[in-house]
Amino acid sequence: MMLSRTASSLYWLGRYIERADFFARLIEATVRFDVMSSRPAGEVAWSSALAVTDTEADYAAHGGAMTQTDVVRFLTVDTSHPGSLIRCLDRARNNAKAVRTALSREAWTAINRSWLVFENRDQVGDTQATLRLVESVKNETRGFEGAVHQMLRNQSHWFIRLGQAVERADNTARLLDVKYHILLPEGEVVGGVVDRDQWTTILQVVSAVTAYRWLYSDGLRPANVIDLLIASRELPRSLVASAEITVDILGLLAERTGSHGEADRMARMRASRLVKTRSGEVIASGLHQYLQAFIRENGQLHEAIGRQFRFG
Repeated sequence: MMLSRTASSLYWLGRYIERADFFARLIEATVRFDVMSSRPAGEVAWSSALAVTDTEADYAAHGGAMTQTDVVRFLTVDTSHPGSLIRCLDRARNNAKAVRTALSREAWTAINRSWLVFENRDQVGDTQATLRLVESVKNETRGFEGAVHQMLRNQSHWFIRLGQAVERADNTARLLDVKYHILLPEGEVVGGVVDRDQWTTILQVVSAVTAYRWLYSDGLRPANVIDLLIASRELPRSLVASAEITVDILGLLAERTGSHGEADRMARMRASRLVKTRSGEVIASGLHQYLQAFIRENGQLHEAIGRQFRFG
């Protein structure tokens, strides 16, 4: 039986690396949306990025302007709050150091290299420098993901992937909720240029632009994007795919450890419900309320996992 503190470090390692990858993708997509959109959205684009990362209050206390330069620095190299890339990668590296012998050399190298991207860096630079920075982070997190898939299928592998799955579900739900709930800039219309650009940005963040084109033939429609991110089992970052992976990994851990409990039951009930979910019904009954409930439930599942495996 793996020590609970080792399991906890592996689980949180998975969460923090997944979070860093998501933040990097979000920053990249927001930069491109702000700079390359036919009608740059400015403050709305960057306030939505803060909302997705749940750092609005920290940024308000920080007192920065709602500009690309200030928000990007806050979300990348600012060490004064827990929601920056550098803090995510620092916590990932600290957890990895605690379980170094449970990781392959390739996995540790990818974590260390992602952390070194920020060594002695307290500024980001212009748009091109920002894009280079987040691309470097994405390269290393992809390297870590590949290394994890080459590790032995044992408890170390499963706890990392469990953390990734729980984090991924939370990120996708927050991303979709913010886009659907935040108002368009004044003067813009639903279905207009900015609205379409925003929905395209969501697909870019979850690496689903090509997947969308394969699965839907009637052009870019918000209802289809919502359907893809909630109910498509083919998309790895959808809510239903993340939920099913969580069930599978908890089942593997139960077989190995003999530990069944509250988390297993919650995960199975959630996955069963999501498989039956129809996005049209969700939209009609209130997407914001649905996603907020999902985020709360995901948090409760996270806490149940901690209790079940006695995380310290």
